[in-house]
Amino acid sequence: MLKKYARLHQRCQSVLDQLSVPHPFTIDALCQELSAQRRRPLHLHPLPQQVARNSICGMWLATETDDHIFFEQRTSRVHQEHILLHEIGHMLFDHCGTDLGRGEVSQALLPDLSPQLVQRLLGRASYTNRQEQEAEMLASLLRIRASPTAARTPHSVLGRLEAALGTRAADER
Repeated sequence: MLKKYARLHQRCQSVLDQLSVPHPFTIDALCQELSAQRRRPLHLHPLPQQVARNSICGMWLATETDDHIFFEQRTSRVHQEHILLHEIGHMLFDHCGTDLGRGEVSQALLPDLSPQLVQRLLGRASYTNRQEQEAEMLASLLRIRASPTAARTPHSVLGRLEAALGTRAADER
């Protein structure tokens, strides 16, 4: 079990290491960064009540040109942010969609969008499969990386070793 967790952590860390996390951190700043990195707009939407009633609290919908993340609005701000980070995890891993009644759900989310344009639709429901575990771990690691103290903490092995030995240059402290 420990090896499985370590491999999961390593996969998530390698994805996170490719991401520039804005400091100071905000969800909006992260979404702007992701949009620029992916060269496609990223839109955030509250989940319509008819979708939220189906035990779904977050969803990533990708079209050919845009990304859309839907989140439960009837929860705390901290929980909303975690839902958004979880869906961003799916996006960064480029996880494959699952069939959640694709036409019905996408029509409830974006009624003007043709179901044929939906490339990926991922809904957050359980954490038993690999994709959900990766998205959840990446969300947690992203939150840790975004913390104010993380801006001063080196992320590379060499940087952490230099910090531990006290050999980091003064301008890096």
